[in-house]
Amino acid sequence: MSETIYLLTIFALPVTLLLIFGMKYYAATQQAKARQVQEASFRDVASRATAMQAETAAALSSIRTTLADVTTRLAAVEKILKQVE
Repeated sequence: MSETIYLLTIFALPVTLLLIFGMKYYAATQQAKARQVQEASFRDVASRATAMQAETAAALSSIRTTLADVTTRLAAVEKILKQVE
């Protein structure tokens, strides 16, 4: 067996192991980056949902005020109509 082939076979296993662990480390870092982007996206969606919820609550409060005013006016109109009869 020649020295070149012998040395290649001796170093092939450690180099292969290093490549495997290197690829595994690279994949883990890429997954962490993707997870970080996804979590930032979820935080953005949550903050927009909170803002929309506050806006909806304000609109609902305005609608309730208007409905109470309409109910009061309708009661007054009904009272007047009963008096006319």
